[in-house]
Amino acid sequence: MLAVQLLEWGSAPELRDIPVPEPTGEQLLLEVTAAGLCRSDLSVCDAPAGRFDYPLPLTLGHEVAGRVVGAGPDADGSTVGSSVVVHGVWSCRTCRNCRRGRENYCLALRLVDGRLAVIGNGLGAPGGLAEYMVVPHGGVLVDTGSLAPELAAPLADAGATVHHAVSGQADLLDSNAVVVIVGVGGLGHLAVRMASLLGAGHVVAVDPRDAARRSATTMGATAVYSSLADAASATRDLGGVDVVFDFVGSDDTMAEGLATLVPGGRLVVVGGAGGSVSVAKNRGIAAGWQVSAPFWGSRADLVEVVALAESGALLPEVTTRPLDEAIDAYARLRAGEDAGRTVLLPTTSDEPTPERDAGKDHRQ
Repeated sequence: MLAVQLLEWGSAPELRDIPVPEPTGEQLLLEVTAAGLCRSDLSVCDAPAGRFDYPLPLTLGHEVAGRVVGAGPDADGSTVGSSVVVHGVWSCRTCRNCRRGRENYCLALRLVDGRLAVIGNGLGAPGGLAEYMVVPHGGVLVDTGSLAPELAAPLADAGATVHHAVSGQADLLDSNAVVVIVGVGGLGHLAVRMASLLGAGHVVAVDPRDAARRSATTMGATAVYSSLADAASATRDLGGVDVVFDFVGSDDTMAEGLATLVPGGRLVVVGGAGGSVSVAKNRGIAAGWQVSAPFWGSRADLVEVVALAESGALLPEVTTRPLDEAIDAYARLRAGEDAGRTVLLPTTSDEPTPERDAGKDHRQ
């Protein structure tokens, strides 16, 4: 089968022909129907040797929709034939956080000798940028019903992560709330929509790219700006900002976001640009500040966003491309050339593919 694999740390991934995996034990075999690209993939590829406790070669892809087509001898085969999306955090299922339904904070995800531990498909285990993949058991699957695969795949990470981050601040998201979304990319555009769905009265989006700002408007932003400084100036007339959702996570965005907060305000950092910010009481920050850095989402978060997508309330904007164009698609992702989420389909460039911007088509 065709697969997109990282062969060496600090290098670009490559297209390779590898054997179709065989499910063993409780494993299930999926025929991949769509797989989303994420900037986290670039972070893995760019990493020096020793940062991740991942074996190479590694098939990338942690946003995966597929159809169950096979089962190991100890697996529950009742899902064979089902259309599903894969929850990309393959937790231990036994630690106290897993028992609480907080699989995204599984205690087994701790550092291993200073290296980042295996998380799941595409992040340590073979991923879904391939024609087939195996999952460890049926517990990581969520049924997607009739939802189109290219819309289901981004929900595995972008959707679940946004739901976890935004719904975690639901107590502040009333009709008076002033919310700022920094970075309207694959996750940020969904955050705009999620904040609106949860009732935030003022949803302000910030992104220097014209296409991203248009996306934010489509998803329900009440105002859009090209810089956080402009947004901060505008929100002063609204009394300041209750919650900043930072999908960039640079030194500048974190510092500027923190400075906009009202008393009791919150800075929620989702982006992984490597920034940091210094916080302390009585250091010029609004009283009662909170700073958090949520990670991914639980399986329950994924179930919720799939339901929202099936109802038409939360549909990602996607651009589809064939699997064999993965290397170019990653280059465009690195350059920030596409709004929304790029999703690869298990076709080749000489085969027909669905129309571009499938998310927009489904909203019409």
